Amino acid sequence: MTEALRTATDPAPTPSTATAGPASPADTAREADAARELAAWRADRERDLRTPHGWLSLTGLLWPTSEPRRLPGLPGEWWVVDRTLYTRPAPGDTAVLTGERVAEHGPTLVAVDEGRSRVLGTFLPEDRAGSAAGAGKGADGAPGTDTEEVAVEVVLRTGRYGLRPRDPRAATRTGFTGVPAFGHDPGWVLGARVSWYDEPERVTVGAAQPRLVHHVQVIGEVDVVHGGTVTTLALTGTLDEPTLLFSDEADDVAPWRVLRIDLEAGEGEQGTLRLDLNRAVNLPYAFTEFGTCPAPVPGNHLPFAVTAGEKAPR
Repeated sequence: MTEALRTATDPAPTPSTATAGPASPADTAREADAARELAAWRADRERDLRTPHGWLSLTGLLWPTSEPRRLPGLPGEWWVVDRTLYTRPAPGDTAVLTGERVAEHGPTLVAVDEGRSRVLGTFLPEDRAGSAAGAGKGADGAPGTDTEEVAVEVVLRTGRYGLRPRDPRAATRTGFTGVPAFGHDPGWVLGARVSWYDEPERVTVGAAQPRLVHHVQVIGEVDVVHGGTVTTLALTGTLDEPTLLFSDEADDVAPWRVLRIDLEAGEGEQGTLRLDLNRAVNLPYAFTEFGTCPAPVPGNHLPFAVTAGEKAPR
């Protein structure tokens, strides 16, 4: 990777904003189609956010220690030994954690890879015992759209195991009215020159939580041209699913956002990527204080306001 990502003056005009005259009827129709597609895509995204155990349902981020102990809002006792998380029922429990990986009488052992997570199981809080506990479950016992159960997610971040309850009654979910966003603007569909690395480079970045880091794979660079400047940004993820985490100078947006690049839709001329910044979205940390999302690679900052994509939700 370049030692410092670059911003430089570029004499070329911004590729998506220069126009020779009034838009043709065909161009107008294409822009209308693009706006409708974006609206449908955003509606799908909001439906995903609203799912009972989606990102809006997080209610805590708890850190077990080496001593077995109860944790607020969770049944059982939890502890960590030799990079493995353990849990077991505790005397007096009225709520019971269940799931395919949960040993009925304990202890249950859980291991996940660094930076990854998994839902271990679910439980029905005591104050919901009279509710339709099984409502909304599928044939495989998975929670459905109207479940009252709380899911328990296990994460491993910077060598530490954490637990995140995912509660359908979380205020961030029940009070959700949609994600504020800029309207569709074809001027933010940019053609960017791309340079893929022969081998990914591992880079350590910060996180939305203090004292946490992530190790990401930088797979290449893109040159973003706008307003007479070229800014070189690092691409992370995989060659099949590249991502662009970036910050910019816009007001009313989260400290950083992400653009997930669909290569089938995003391939431009040879050696370029089509970056539709209208589809820049918030990471989970923007919706909840319990997100552990990775920060952008140092230097992945656009020195202008990107007035496209999602705005800050809170």
